Amino acid sequence: MALACFISPGKDLPSAVARVQTAEKIGYDVAFTTHTMGRDGLMTLAAYAAGTSRIRLGTGVVPALPRHPIAMGIEAATLDDLAGGRLILGIGPSHQITMENFYGIKLERPAVRMREYVTILRSMFTTGGVAFDGDFYHAAYQFMGFEPRKDIPIYIAALAPMMLKLAGSACDGDILWGCLPTYIRETVTPSIQKAAADAGRDPSAVTIVAAIPTALTTNPAAALEGFRKDFFVYMTLPFYRRAIAGAGYEGELKAFDDAGAAGDFAGQLAAISDRMLDEFLAVGDEKKIADKIAEYRDAGVTMPGIGIFNAGEGYAGHDATLEAAARVAG
Repeated sequence: MALACFISPGKDLPSAVARVQTAEKIGYDVAFTTHTMGRDGLMTLAAYAAGTSRIRLGTGVVPALPRHPIAMGIEAATLDDLAGGRLILGIGPSHQITMENFYGIKLERPAVRMREYVTILRSMFTTGGVAFDGDFYHAAYQFMGFEPRKDIPIYIAALAPMMLKLAGSACDGDILWGCLPTYIRETVTPSIQKAAADAGRDPSAVTIVAAIPTALTTNPAAALEGFRKDFFVYMTLPFYRRAIAGAGYEGELKAFDDAGAAGDFAGQLAAISDRMLDEFLAVGDEKKIADKIAEYRDAGVTMPGIGIFNAGEGYAGHDATLEAAARVAG
């Protein structure tokens, strides 16, 4: 069964390349990298491609809106060529706070915009060109002297109903973050399967990737405490809040908001409850990791993604965690 890992460079790109090389040796199918406020996701994958030969490489995800879809398609096709046909292009609309504050781009009707984006990319990859006029994009382009791989996979970051419909009807996969098994089982999986079937597609052709924060550790409490600080910002973002509420954690969101209104940072951290993190994270010994990966698979995830994080005292380390997860993911 497919198994991915999420490896982002942080402050040290050479160390990240070495870790992707380790993941390839261990036997991971895909290494994804994120794209937030640091290095560009596609350029990071170029470094990963140069240091590896077999593992597939994916953006998980790169914000679509700052690049015109033609520009994204050209860059993706070039990177796929460099990587020997190993690219998975993961894209998403990002968030209002980043698009509007960083770039001055209004995040309006994201599902409609992303459907146009995917349509343009798919045409570029499958036909070598595109002629398109939509509400958001005009695109007229033809590759010359080069043909991209026709089956470059296009994954999107989909959590809300209209984006899930797009994932099922027109994309090769959905990349999830901050998404607990309950929400995946009750909302994500059935929504994608229905959209695929309604579009005349085989629902199994749509890969569901879920990033699972994972730590091999003898001190789970320390890992949870450290992760709370990492997850703080996601409790403020509407797309993730929808998924958290949909998994049954409205009480945690209310406690978080109430503490924030009172200026109580410690109270906001405490609102990210052990109950919620126990469902979300794979933390502890190998059995705990195995059980959590199985829980995600049972919810409909077809490609669990092992996400490593600094888990504090008792943590066995990133490489040991990747090795343990690969051993038990079976």
